[in-house]
Amino acid sequence: MAVSTYEETLEYLYRQLPMFSRIGVAAYKKDLGNTLSLCNHIGNPQTKFKSVHVAGTNGKGSVSHFLASIFQEAGFKTGLYTSPHIHDFRERIRVNGQMIDTEFVVDFVSGIKSFSESIQPSFFELTVAMAFKFFEEEKVDIAVIETGLGGRLDSTNVIHPELSVITNIGYDHVNMLGDTLEKIAFEKAGIIKKDTPVVVGQSLPETKIVFQEKAEQMHSPLVFAEDKWKCLSHHKNDFTFLNKEEGKTHTYNSGLAGLYQQFNIPTVLVAVEEMKTLGWNIEEKDIQKGIQEVVLNTGIGGRWQKIEEHPDIILDVAHNEDGIKQVLGQLKEEYPRSNWHFIMGFVNDKPLDKVLALLPKDQHYYFTKAHISRALETNELCMLAAGFGIAGKEYDHVNLALNAAKQNAGQSDVIVICGSFFIIAELT
Repeated sequence: MAVSTYEETLEYLYRQLPMFSRIGVAAYKKDLGNTLSLCNHIGNPQTKFKSVHVAGTNGKGSVSHFLASIFQEAGFKTGLYTSPHIHDFRERIRVNGQMIDTEFVVDFVSGIKSFSESIQPSFFELTVAMAFKFFEEEKVDIAVIETGLGGRLDSTNVIHPELSVITNIGYDHVNMLGDTLEKIAFEKAGIIKKDTPVVVGQSLPETKIVFQEKAEQMHSPLVFAEDKWKCLSHHKNDFTFLNKEEGKTHTYNSGLAGLYQQFNIPTVLVAVEEMKTLGWNIEEKDIQKGIQEVVLNTGIGGRWQKIEEHPDIILDVAHNEDGIKQVLGQLKEEYPRSNWHFIMGFVNDKPLDKVLALLPKDQHYYFTKAHISRALETNELCMLAAGFGIAGKEYDHVNLALNAAKQNAGQSDVIVICGSFFIIAELT
């Protein structure tokens, strides 16, 4: 098909290329061959800029955006590659917070179309190559690159970064990454490069040893953020941490709400310290403002994002056991005496038993689905939830579910929309 306009280009990307968000595991390529071929075809742009590589089960998006915001505040021209997007494909590729130009997207896809069709890359592989070429042409000083899935075999893992960051390890994508924390940690640890420092945010005994062994094998200095910083208190968006080495406290006002930022911010702080050690000039004021202005600087959304009040409506992209656990902790802290109304939809290739077991049975549930083939059907979600004593109603679209929740909720109640990036993307 022709790709002469931006709309035609998106249609080609979404419909003609295997896309994980649409078809799931069939789009996951278990080697880096296509990405390397694409990059080689366009002049290996991944070698033309410096980068930070971020992986992890949860928090990698927030950490990536925080880091990009801090680099911007420090005066560096900063690229940012993340996935998936919520509303606009161009959210995935930004420079200093500005989304990639539509013209670049069209020109890149049309220019590489015949070659790409000869090797048949996935949507993600082509998008990664596009991001790298854009960052090269924009002459960024630094690019923050978030992995898509895993690490070792992720398409982004063709870069040789200044620093590797792994936020944490939890059960997600077990059908592709492994069914134990050790196996998942092994895949994430695949981003650790030879003689390149690595920061790990949170660890467990069974994952810590995986990271230590990989770092030792690669001769890479390894730092655990939890050994350096401890969260002492938090009030709304203010987080106070103890620097264990200095014995001093530091308070940061976070542009991203959510209890889980108590883990993400220390990861960011240690990552910045490592970058400063490598010669990057970043001051405390840049860190403070970068954390505070992260939404304005990078456009991130969907992290405990309040979009309406009375009743409060919260968007959160939490979609696995650890993420939902954090959402529930936030609700208990902020809305202990309110009724909770959950609008939830999930994809069909993730085990939900551990998620559903966490949910309180005495609250209100509105089950829906995104309009992608990977979406779990609402009647199936209802049946699964019923097995855990949770009663909910079915809605064909997130907007219908939201209308129903608004009608049922009192002024002091809270409505939380979570479970998938893709149902949040369909909100209007």
